[in-house]
Amino acid sequence: MNKSVWIALYFMFLPIGSSAQETAVRGWIILSNHMDNAVETIKSAAEYNINHFQLSHHIVHDLREVKNKSVREQVNTLTRLAHEEGIADVFLWDHSFYPLDYYPSRFRTAPGGKIDLDNQEFWEWYKEDYRKMLGLVPDIDGLILTFIETGAYAEKQHSVKMPTAEEKLAAVVNAVADVVIHERGKKLYIRTFAYSQEEYAGTVGCIRHIKSDKVGLMVKEVPHDFFMTHPNNTFIGKFDRPTIVEFDTGNEYNGQGVIANTWPEYVMKRWKDYINQPNVVGYAARTDRYGTTKIVGTPNEILLYTLKRMTEEPTVSAEQIYDEFICLKYGKRALAPVKSAFQKSYDIVTSVLYTLGTNLADHSSLNYDANKWSYNRHVSGRWIDPPVVFVEHGINKELHYWKDIINHISPPRYKAPDSPLATEAKYALDNHWVDPSEKMDSLYYAYILTEKQYGVQLASEALTEIKKARKKLKPSDYEELYQLFNRTYLTAQLHEAVCAAYFGFRIYMREKSYHPQDLERNIHAALNRVVYITEEMNLYRDAYPIGQYDWLKDADKALQYREKILNGWPEYGHLKLSETN
Repeated sequence: MNKSVWIALYFMFLPIGSSAQETAVRGWIILSNHMDNAVETIKSAAEYNINHFQLSHHIVHDLREVKNKSVREQVNTLTRLAHEEGIADVFLWDHSFYPLDYYPSRFRTAPGGKIDLDNQEFWEWYKEDYRKMLGLVPDIDGLILTFIETGAYAEKQHSVKMPTAEEKLAAVVNAVADVVIHERGKKLYIRTFAYSQEEYAGTVGCIRHIKSDKVGLMVKEVPHDFFMTHPNNTFIGKFDRPTIVEFDTGNEYNGQGVIANTWPEYVMKRWKDYINQPNVVGYAARTDRYGTTKIVGTPNEILLYTLKRMTEEPTVSAEQIYDEFICLKYGKRALAPVKSAFQKSYDIVTSVLYTLGTNLADHSSLNYDANKWSYNRHVSGRWIDPPVVFVEHGINKELHYWKDIINHISPPRYKAPDSPLATEAKYALDNHWVDPSEKMDSLYYAYILTEKQYGVQLASEALTEIKKARKKLKPSDYEELYQLFNRTYLTAQLHEAVCAAYFGFRIYMREKSYHPQDLERNIHAALNRVVYITEEMNLYRDAYPIGQYDWLKDADKALQYREKILNGWPEYGHLKLSETN
């Protein structure tokens, strides 16, 4: 039975009164300007009952970009196609204010060249600019407006009449709403997220100053950025405005679909908490992370299917979702081995791209030493009280995010009083939870190796399951699944080898009393593994999806680490490893 027939029968027997009709917004977000992939994604939307589409990031990040002819033409083409496919609402992303030099100098008359927000002529110019931009994309149905993390921060501009940041931010939203909602009859959602609890408090204050009750909200599934170890976002459902939950099924920090991201349970855990929250009207799920990383048509599409099925039937189980999706896409004969592989992906990624309960991957890429944000801004403990996590993956121990994890795994320079930690989580310094000296030791080295070896073993088992399914799959399906899980396995192996070498080298640079037995031999063995793993990875050149995360550059980074460890790493001194061991 082909896919379209199966879906038609499914909807035919969907019980009357199902919540499929109760969730007002069922949305997808396209980030990449890859036209063929965007078209394929839009044409797949009907199968998922999608009625809300957002064009963002590399298509249009600021509405001002539609003044560019090529951007405008792509937006209008995709908008028209979406409407033809039965998608009622197409939204564009916007960020306001734009950079200061976008605005005429006659309005930047306040001290420091800031905009004088008390100048009524500025607001008239501002609204007229929106009228002109909307006129260039007349068929869109609304905007998704981010008013923080913008080119020029509205809250930093000058005003006597609006003394608080919240009032200034609200003034921006009110001006945009005047044009978008009240003049053009379109819809407006403001997208809210923050880097700290204090910023969230500012957002709450801003919302209270918004005049129109027709302005809705879009809120991320987690506070801050999309990390799987972050708690659920407690702000969702708390505002008396229609709220869309934004899901990152494109997995910005978790592999971006280049490796296996096949975890219904994780998505269900989030959506189950939100779907019945007051004011929540639906979801919008990212379908890619730039370039060619779309998940529609891939095994990772199961994440979109999870949102669809749970929205239709909130009591659906993860087992049902695995069974339905795999049987639909690959056939019942392949169910057992493919399902077994899919079920391992969550623990693989959280033991490979995450280290002891916190993400060390730089937008999915291997970058332990230079990615300063991993050791402060991105730490999940910032959002958990008390900041502790139970680490599984063969360790099975509760650890304190700051005293145990960051204090030991962070390079010393990221724990210094003048480091970003002082602004991102100053309390960790004030409470003496971290020490700016090198704290990597044999115990935490053993923890890291245990976790990474756990990930390698699980990835190997998942790949074996896919190989078992070969004769039960169409050749093209087998090839796709094999390549996905082989990349996952190679990724796990690479991270294990680099961790063994990098964290081992940091211990090696300490006094010998800190050295575990056979440290040099183990480091050299790991460096040798780096060589043959990167050779295997290079066989994939030009044969994998590329977005913000270019998977093959992980191989280059690993070789750079190897070179520094063998020939001296300036940040850790110039002591070299012995040439033989």
